[in-house]
Amino acid sequence: MLMTAFGGLMWLIFTAMLVLAVVALVMAAVARDDAYRAADKQNKMFWLIILGVTVAVNLLVPMLFLQIAGLVATIVFFVDVRPALRQVSGGGRGGRRGGSSSDGPYGPYNGGR
Repeated sequence: MLMTAFGGLMWLIFTAMLVLAVVALVMAAVARDDAYRAADKQNKMFWLIILGVTVAVNLLVPMLFLQIAGLVATIVFFVDVRPALRQVSGGGRGGRRGGSSSDGPYGPYNGGR
């Protein structure tokens, strides 16, 4: 009973690691190549290779050490590279896009007038 629950938990963890790696790979592929250079990060091909190898390892070679190394690379992409790419590209929450501080989602707020 305990081994079945442990096996199910491990399957869930490995699936989550695979999903995170696939999402990171897609985000890395969608970002512009010049944004990597502007953010002073490794180039786009480097991240595509690293994250592609991570996805392949998670799918084909279930070795915990390699999967953890891939998870570290995925986490680095999410917490370091992706925010820098979003800042350089002008996207993201909190970034102003030419509006004033009183602009709402449907236009300027006029104070109930």
